[in-house]
Amino acid sequence: MTSLLSTITVAPNGARRGRADHPALPVTIDEVAATAAACHAAGAGTLHLHVRDDAGAHSLDAQRYAAAIRAVRAATGGAMGVQVTTEAAGCYDVAAQRALLAQVEAQAASVALRELVPDPSEEAATAAALAAAAGRGIALQHILFEPGEIAWLADLEARGVVPPGFEVLFVMGRYDVGGSDPERLVDWLAAWQASGLAGRAPWMVCAFGPAETRVLAAALALGGKARVGFENNLHRPDGTVAADNAERVAAIARLAAEMGLQRAR
Repeated sequence: MTSLLSTITVAPNGARRGRADHPALPVTIDEVAATAAACHAAGAGTLHLHVRDDAGAHSLDAQRYAAAIRAVRAATGGAMGVQVTTEAAGCYDVAAQRALLAQVEAQAASVALRELVPDPSEEAATAAALAAAAGRGIALQHILFEPGEIAWLADLEARGVVPPGFEVLFVMGRYDVGGSDPERLVDWLAAWQASGLAGRAPWMVCAFGPAETRVLAAALALGGKARVGFENNLHRPDGTVAADNAERVAAIARLAAEMGLQRAR
């Protein structure tokens, strides 16, 4: 089973939050690079990168991504992996997401199947875009929002819409439902085992709210990877607000160390 991303990935900003949500949430490229350096020192091997336009809004501009990747590499001495995202965030259509995959030069990209294949008519164009990205060496991670999407992913792989050699992200919860329930990981892993993908594709989890730490601890203990950071959660387990992304990374890195896990980068 090939490992494409590190044990701990940090997602420091996302597409929706800004400094009004937390003063330490990075928005500019310089802020993202400084946060990347701090989070890498704290134990994150990969950065899940979002870029913003001049007004601070979510952007899929390939040139902004290129500038941010250069800044992160400079800030971390090239030691931190960088994963871009095609997330629509209600701002971009499927054509714009595929265009980013064609234009960006990155080590890795996260893509959401429900956005890239909103209906069967988009399968052929998305298959071509994913194959081209994989052919250029971009490691693909498929974002899944419900356990039922796992069987869909397996079907898309079997039919050649999704190229092999991917990783997955289980999104456990939503912003608007009060956080994540650690017990739901059982449902995800049952669907994962039933799909035939278990043992062939690495899996990662992200979670929302103060339960994030418990969810990620369970994922690490069961053989998964962890994505932590202000994109999904601003809080410590006791409900108080964390100081910054590096604090949240350090907390998960301590858990991983206690389990004998090592950072892949």
